[in-house]
Amino acid sequence: MRAGALAGCGAIVLAGCASMPDSGGLDSVEASQRPDSQVRVFALPPRDGATPTSIVEGFLEALTSDDPSYAMARKYLTPKAAKQWQPQEQTVVLADGPSTRPTSRQNTGDDGQMFQLTGSKVATVDKRQAYKPETGTYGGNLHLTLVKSAKGNQWRIDDLPPGVVLGESDFQRIYQSVNKYYYAVDPPSGDDSEQRQLVPDPVFVRQWTDPLTETVRQVLAGPTRWLNPAVRTAFPSGTALKEGVDSLAPDDANKLTVPLNEKADSANQPKCKQMATQLLFSLRDLSSSSVDEVELKRSDGRLMCTLTEDQADALAASQTSGRPDYQYFLDDKGRLVRVPGSSQQTPTRVPGPLGEVEGEHGLRSVAVSRDQERAAGVTHDGRSLYVASLITSASLGDPLAHSRVVGAKGGFSTPSWDGRGDLWVVDKDPKRARLLVFGQGLGDNMQEVSVSRLDDDARIEAVKMSADGARIALLVTEQGKTQLRIGLVTRSGDGEGGVEFSVSELRAAAPEMEEVTAMSWAGPSRLVVVGREAGGLQQMQYVPSDGSAPTGQALPGLTRVSEIAASENDGLPLLAHSDDGIVRLPSGAAWQAVLAKGTAPVYPG
Repeated sequence: MRAGALAGCGAIVLAGCASMPDSGGLDSVEASQRPDSQVRVFALPPRDGATPTSIVEGFLEALTSDDPSYAMARKYLTPKAAKQWQPQEQTVVLADGPSTRPTSRQNTGDDGQMFQLTGSKVATVDKRQAYKPETGTYGGNLHLTLVKSAKGNQWRIDDLPPGVVLGESDFQRIYQSVNKYYYAVDPPSGDDSEQRQLVPDPVFVRQWTDPLTETVRQVLAGPTRWLNPAVRTAFPSGTALKEGVDSLAPDDANKLTVPLNEKADSANQPKCKQMATQLLFSLRDLSSSSVDEVELKRSDGRLMCTLTEDQADALAASQTSGRPDYQYFLDDKGRLVRVPGSSQQTPTRVPGPLGEVEGEHGLRSVAVSRDQERAAGVTHDGRSLYVASLITSASLGDPLAHSRVVGAKGGFSTPSWDGRGDLWVVDKDPKRARLLVFGQGLGDNMQEVSVSRLDDDARIEAVKMSADGARIALLVTEQGKTQLRIGLVTRSGDGEGGVEFSVSELRAAAPEMEEVTAMSWAGPSRLVVVGREAGGLQQMQYVPSDGSAPTGQALPGLTRVSEIAASENDGLPLLAHSDDGIVRLPSGAAWQAVLAKGTAPVYPG
């Protein structure tokens, strides 16, 4: 937010305290000087006789306060404008906050004042609190008029842009990212009680204004527009908190009671438990409160169901087999080897044919299924794609597919398994580049997947599937630059005549990076990427999948990293392939050597 709170506005700042002080003076603060996320900011009303410039600056400062209803900001508006203004409509995030300047009057006889707001756009957050990166110039106008009052005429804003406009630093201070969860859309099975995949849907909620209640409201409101085609909610349409319920809080036993309106009254027990599972998963990201159990109540106060965290984990489909998490990579002969967990053991070859291949069948890339029962491998020339079992007696068999182009930059990319057992790969044939999926990893279930919103000159270089199978990460080269895109995977079909796959709604992730060379999913809704900003050096960083700004520091550097891998379990180390061979980064430690001549590090997936 633009610096300089004028005499007509100010703020009370409370460090780590949620109550108003009962003594002391008022101090003006500058919005740009708020590095501490634990600082709460409360705006002051306009002073009598304030100039138009003071009113504009005071209003913009009031937008950065921790007032959930913007009550103080409305005091800078005329009564009519205050009633019509809907701050929740959208939030425009600017790099440095809005700059203001007065402009000439637009209409003859207009005694008001017009101010122009300008800035560089970073993102827009819509009414569902979904973040969307945007670039370009922002422009908006504030019109002021004189309003009669008991203390004389006062300048007030009677026309303003929709929503709220904030600087990026203020946005990061006020809001926190939360994953709300919905169920992946699958072909109908008729069994409403079976385990289902949960898909995260990141949104931003105000971290100082009852984030728990706001998160529950957001879950009940349904998925964001971007994710909606690929997921469904267990809550009946129109479900909301019971009228009159304004705030929720867990009791001393960390049980949260959620009274719902009459729209949810018809839900049966299996459906109710699915609803409670969504809430329990969605509330895990909140550091401000701990919820171990959810109790849902009907509109008449009767109990609908209760569910604990352990029960919710049992109802949500797991993307892994529950086996120890191995780290996999290739040795200097192109054979698949592994190391258990975070141990310092010497790598051993996997059982089965992929641990024995050499020569023309030696591998250059590999992907291990999430149940760790099979692996897919691409031969060193990139031409052949195999899938083989990880048991001693298995045979290699015939390749699933062939690529017409061979060489380091051609052939098949590194394959990737989703949590549903489907195998994805890119055939980088420059004359016929294709995104392919093999249903359940079978050669006779191969499909070429259409990708919408991809320009004709764009080329897909790499693919990584999310564990839930509803989202896909792609490295796309366009106009000489390779950048990260996240797409939505939809499946259509009746479950009997086969499933049709498509990828749509591509959006940017890591938009601040000019070039991305490697990436891997590193949890439900973040990735670890290797790349560089414009004019910068190579770096590694965790980035959110919605394209919002990274909040952590860049990871310790390595020399020329070409591959990166992360586990769904954030307690396991990162893996990388650099000039030092295969290395790993345990939490709180430095990079450690694993295999000097190894390549292609992967975790299951």
